[in-house]
Parts: sequence; C-alpha cells; structure tokens
Amino acid sequence: MGIVDEDIGRVRQASDIVAVIGQYTQLRRVGRRFQGLCPFHAERSPSFSVNAEEGLYYCFGCGVRGDVITFVREKEGRDFVDAVEWLAGKANIDLRYTDAGGGEERRRRSKLQDAVGRAVDWYHERLLTADDAGPARSYLRSRGFDADTVRRYRVGWAPDRWDDLARSLRLSDDDLTDSGLGFINRRGRQQDAFRNRIVFPVFDAQGAAAGFGGRILPGGDGPKYKNSSESTIYAKSRLLYGLNWAKTSIVEANEVVVCEGYTDVIGFAKAGLERAVATCGTALTEDHVKLLRRFARRVVLAFDADAAGQNAAARFYEWEQAHDLDVAVADLPPGVDPGDLAESDPERLVKAVAAARPFLEFRVERELDRADLTTAEGRARAAERALAMVREHPDALVRDQYAVSVASRCRLEVDLVRARLDRPQPSSPSGRGASAAVAPARPRIVRDSPELEALKLAVHRWDEIDALIVPELFADELLATTYQLVGRCDTLHQVIEAGGPELGELVQRLSVEESQAEAVDVAARLWEPFLERMMADLVASQTTADLERLREIGPEQTWLKLRLEDIRDPSRQAGAIAELLGWMEEPPKDGP
Repeated sequence: MGIVDEDIGRVRQASDIVAVIGQYTQLRRVGRRFQGLCPFHAERSPSFSVNAEEGLYYCFGCGVRGDVITFVREKEGRDFVDAVEWLAGKANIDLRYTDAGGGEERRRRSKLQDAVGRAVDWYHERLLTADDAGPARSYLRSRGFDADTVRRYRVGWAPDRWDDLARSLRLSDDDLTDSGLGFINRRGRQQDAFRNRIVFPVFDAQGAAAGFGGRILPGGDGPKYKNSSESTIYAKSRLLYGLNWAKTSIVEANEVVVCEGYTDVIGFAKAGLERAVATCGTALTEDHVKLLRRFARRVVLAFDADAAGQNAAARFYEWEQAHDLDVAVADLPPGVDPGDLAESDPERLVKAVAAARPFLEFRVERELDRADLTTAEGRARAAERALAMVREHPDALVRDQYAVSVASRCRLEVDLVRARLDRPQPSSPSGRGASAAVAPARPRIVRDSPELEALKLAVHRWDEIDALIVPELFADELLATTYQLVGRCDTLHQVIEAGGPELGELVQRLSVEESQAEAVDVAARLWEPFLERMMADLVASQTTADLERLREIGPEQTWLKLRLEDIRDPSRQAGAIAELLGWMEEPPKDGP
C-alpha cells in the first residue's frame, strides 16, 4: 500500500519543518537557516541546521539528514505511511492511496489497536480495585512495584474466569480473535486469551497498544509466561517492550539497553536508566535492530551474551557492519536478573551499563578469566578457545588487535598467535572470510574546495553561478552529476530522490550551508585548475613528431595561457569567463 505521490508532495509543502522539529529542540534563525542542538545525539554546541525553504535538515555532528517526513519517522519510530498520515492530519490534508484496500487495512489495524487499548484499561483497573487481584498486588509489592510504577506501566490483572474480558468489551468474534484478546472455543463461545495472570501491556514505538505479556502467579497452573498470539498488530519479531517510553532517553544517550524481561526494563528505569527495552519472548532479530537504529547507534546487551554462542556472534557482527552499530555487553553478576539487581544494588546495575564492553571483548575476556593460565598447557588451550571466537569477527584489523591481547594474557609470542589466527578456515555460508576484498574508499571531498562552494551557490543562488560555469569544470564525477541534477530538477527533493544515497547526503548537507562568496570569485577558482589541466594535456601531447600537430597547438597554448592570466586578475575575471564560456560552446575560428 502506498500514498499518491502528489499527496506526499502536498504534505511536505504544507508541513512547517521548523515547527515540527521545534517540538524536540530549540531552533534560532541564523541568516536564512535555523540552527540548534541536534535532537538525535547529545552535544553542547549546536551543529544541527534546518533549511525551512526547502524543508530539509542536516547535522554536521552525527550526519543525520532528511525532510520533515524523515524526521517524524526517525523521532517517532513510524513507518513512511504512518509519518505522512500523521503530518497530513495536522495539515488537514485528505490522502489518496495507490492500493484501494490500503485505507481499509489501516482502518482495520486502528480498530484492533483500539480494542487492545480498551483491554489495557480494563485489566489495569481490575488490578487496582478488584478483590480477586489481591494476591497479584501482594506479589507485585514483593517485587518492588509500588503504586506509581504499576500505574506508569499500566500493569493489569487477568482474572481466573473464562470470559470476563470478552463480556465486558463486547467485541465481535473477528475483533476478539484478530486482536489476540481471545478465541472461539469448541462450544462456539468467546473465551479470554489470558486468565489468572499479571499482564504487562506491550505498545508499539508510537504508543499504540499491541498486545500483552502475562506472568502466572507463583504456584499457579500453566506456563510461567504467555504472550499474545501473532496478529496484524502484534509481531514479536518487530516489537520491543518499553520502546514507547524509552525512545526519548535512547536518542539523548545515543544508546539503548536490551534485556529479556518486562520487569528488567522497569528495574532499569527505577535505577535511573530509562533507555532499556526488552524482546517479547523471542531472540533479538534484525527487524529489532533496524527499529533501534532509528534511535541510537550503540546497543548494550543486558543478558547472558556468552550463552548466546557462535550463532548469535555471527549475527551481531553482521548487524554491526550492515547497520553501523556498536554492540556491547553489560558486565552483570552471573545469574542475577537486572530487575532483581535494580532492587538490591541499583548502583551496580548502572555501573554495569557504563562499563559495557564490546561483544567480542566480553566473550574473549570471560573465556580467559575462567581458564587455567598457571600452566603452559592451560594457556595454550585458553588461547585456542579465545582465537576460535576471534576468528568469527569479519574485520581483519579487529582480529589482529585481539590476537595481540590474547598473546599478552596467555604469555605467548604475538607472531605465533597471529600465525594460529591466520590458519585457513572453512568458508562461511556468506562467503566472507579474513581475506575478503575490501572495496576501495571513494576519495574524500575536500570541505572548502571551490567545487563545493560552487554547489552551495547552485543550491541557494542557481542563476548567479549557472551564468559563469559549466559541468566540465568539476573534476569530481559526483560533484559534476550533482550540479547537473540541481539545474535539471525543480526542487531539492527531486535531486535527492534521483541522485542516490551519496549524492542525496551531499545535497541535504549543502541545503543548510550558505555561501557568502561572490559567484565570480568562485567561478574563477573553478576555471583556473581546469585551464591548468588543459595546458598540461597540451604539453603532454607535444611529444609527437607530427609537425602539423605542433603548429596547431602553439596558438592554443598561447590563448589558454592568456586566459589563465586573466582569470587570476580580479579586474579581468568577468571578461575572461565570458570568453571561456563562448569557447566551450564553439571555439572561435581565429583562435584555438
């Protein structure tokens, strides 16, 4: 399902990007743009800029960029359609969908979320007031849950009856089953999904109710934990408990703590770390990682990562590379849940997160800590086990650093350990190995180059610079393409969409950078190296023995040399540029 492109454009134009971003950080006008502290990372000096005319933003500190739709997606954790609908609602714009059934699908989803939201209220009120919830209240108090905590997290109680919730909500059979709140039993009657359990409501990143996690009271029948069944609104591979409450703190710290249980999340918050989330009865998935990457770059695992083993390690390393993440592990006391530690020693919990170590370092150090390093044989065995972990990492430089560390801890020669590490290993399923080729990095564009200055003028003052230069003056292919696209497209949004990720990032950055330079000066700085290259090419061609060719290039060399001298003289630059532009279009008959 999609939204008609014309309506997306209307939403962009109607949305006041300064007002939207201003809800998250204070912006002040600086010239034609707005500047403030970045709402995506912690900083003391403002590096976040907004181009209100084009509706674009860019941070020179962390590199985030985009338009008003991107901002809402990243800050609110919404998908594209959600963000457009949210902005359209504020601008009173009616949207049209490319899929006729798309609007109905979203209305259905909203109806199911509303049903679960009503159940959240019903269960919560039952916990607070019902006589049969007394044991549940006592248990929660024993786990450190006071009234404020229960209310903040909307904790509830599902009574030990077959259909109390269903009778109270009066949902249709389809709504009851599709929302995961119940099912139709063998007698054809509605029956509740949760009974005799403390229920923790799970919300999506935007705060819409999605489902529940239920815990049986000690001594009760059935599995200890039960989660809502998979549904349109509850997909545990994409939901994270607590993200709706934690996302602001996650963005501010540029770090998220991932744990395994609802009570762990609440325990972290009580200890002052309100950036914890938990998976909903499943392992961490790539969909979880993609969701978290919208808010932070650093992920701290607050569970037994060592027990996850080799398969998890491969996934973590792959995600680090694919999504530009740092995965670390909190050094928690063995066998202690974060929720319990928050009650017994909250300071220790905070220190565990602050001292979190990179995933591979945590695994290697734990292996060496429990090894017998008092004998030569013990040190050799420990080194082999540690190197087996090191080999899993895809980065050769990282592997080499750990080889040095293992050699030091095990009192072995570094070269010997490196040789062991570099032994040929069976190819991994992905085909990656220590010898995998690395694509050469693209040459770095110099920030204050005349090419970039010309592009700033092209973005903000196109008519001035277009009358003085041509695309051939750009030695860098990316910059030449950018200049041509800016000239051909009506808006910067079209340039960004047509140019690809690297060009798009460049344009978004330039959209919030204004040039104070004179267009003629910038043009002259571009023409000068171009003429120097042309003359160098002519000199190189003089090695030929063709006398006719030598007679042809002599006048051309002289003409180029004179234009180069003119370009270097501020009083003659404008005239020289006019001559050069004519020459580029059609060389004069009596000249070169």
